Amino acid sequence: MYRILLVEDEKNFASVLKDYLKMSGFEVTLCENGEEGIKTFAKDKFDLCILDIMMPKKDGFTLSTEIKTIQKSVPIIFLTARAMKDDMVKGYQLGADDYIVKPFDSELLLFKIKAVLNRRGEGFDTNRFLYQIGAFNFNARLRLLKGPEGQEIKLSPKESDLLNLLCQKKNDVLLRSVALKQIWKEDTYFTGRSMDVYIVKLRRYLSSDPSIEINNLHGNGYSLSVR
Repeated sequence: MYRILLVEDEKNFASVLKDYLKMSGFEVTLCENGEEGIKTFAKDKFDLCILDIMMPKKDGFTLSTEIKTIQKSVPIIFLTARAMKDDMVKGYQLGADDYIVKPFDSELLLFKIKAVLNRRGEGFDTNRFLYQIGAFNFNARLRLLKGPEGQEIKLSPKESDLLNLLCQKKNDVLLRSVALKQIWKEDTYFTGRSMDVYIVKLRRYLSSDPSIEINNLHGNGYSLSVR
């Protein structure tokens, strides 16, 4: 799964954009300002950065320069509310791969992301979001689970994220702590109980194929297996 660093200080806009990118099959880390963004980038690995330009504490241009000193090859897409030629020129001079002006169509941004990843040789492959689970087909990008008799189940974001992780670890162990931190962002008693409920839901969705099992591994995690 491709990992995107999104740095945007408009909270409502950032939340909507993050959810859209996650629904499109990306793992997204959101930071609210440039200082938080560079700290996050320095301690983790990302396939692409989407940076707002006008931000408190550290603007997007400064942030992109600092990011490039850490990893010169990482693709960067700038977001801005100002359609000024000078800003666009400066962005490209700093090594931006693309530039998009707010407000914009989210689908347009998705196409730009795909184009950037393809240009960089990442080969954006939609098949990476498609899984065969016994008699079921699962499209993680669309959150769609198709059954053997043509039935379709539209999964919730958390259901889809959890099944996606299970598929990535098919016939292996998905640790509880890993799933909780990636999906619920914290590993607590309450988030653990919440995940157990989602596991029960997924078992029910897949129950028409007896060859599919989601096993509880002594409290350490879960395993998706197909006999």
